[in-house]
Amino acid sequence: MPKDDGDVLVPERVCGLIGHPVRHSMGPALHNWALQRADLPWVYMAWDVAPDDLGRMMDAVRLLPIAGLSVTIPHKVAVMEYLDGVSERARKVGAVNTLHWHGTKLLGENTDVDGFLAPLEAMGKAFDSAMVLGAGGAARAALTALQHLGIPDIRITNRTRSKAEALAADFGVDVVDWEARTKSPAALLVNTTSLGMSGDHVEDTPWPAEAFPAECTAYDIVYNPLRTRFLREARDAGCAVVDGLNMFVHQGLAQFRLWTGQSFPADLARTLLLEQLRG
Repeated sequence: MPKDDGDVLVPERVCGLIGHPVRHSMGPALHNWALQRADLPWVYMAWDVAPDDLGRMMDAVRLLPIAGLSVTIPHKVAVMEYLDGVSERARKVGAVNTLHWHGTKLLGENTDVDGFLAPLEAMGKAFDSAMVLGAGGAARAALTALQHLGIPDIRITNRTRSKAEALAADFGVDVVDWEARTKSPAALLVNTTSLGMSGDHVEDTPWPAEAFPAECTAYDIVYNPLRTRFLREARDAGCAVVDGLNMFVHQGLAQFRLWTGQSFPADLARTLLLEQLRG
């Protein structure tokens, strides 16, 4: 149980999120709910850490009783130089989103891959082709996951072709010109861009409504809003859709297991976060 310091209950251990900014993250809601449900006397916090302050934050991580960290933009690559090691998966992705301890060593993992895979594996559907829209860090996690599934025909497209070519070279996949992306549709379309995310681009989409292939699956890693324009138009075209909240829940579940050795029900977590989004 937490130590009782007068009227204040002091948590025994701390987990948290580092990024810049972090104010809209649902990580604290998810993990504090899971910690309470597991009856663990821990707390999960969010720290807004500017790029110039990352080194000082990492010094603090080694001094304080911090059991683990979630890492988000812009630190997923830069944080790697402060670690004692990273997993083979994180090395392939080229970024980490999770820090955890193994004895006295602070290690990096990428649970975005676990999060991305979970809803696809739950569908129990085999895909013969996939196209990744976008060429940022999220695209690297998606490509790693798609190759794990053994999909034989994987392509990547991006408005800046050189970025797509760089990723294609790292993963051994094909590049499609952005302007020609609808001419070679795939069974699985994955949006890893920020198009459709709440804010200035909420009504944007990376795929024309009239170009969705029959019976394709559209996967959007954006979870706010839950039903992006990309997914709405895909559903209207008769496609199956996968929203980004599933990925968020399952990457968080993988983090929670690394930190605590325990689990939580993904369906209840999704319901909790849906309420957060609607609120």
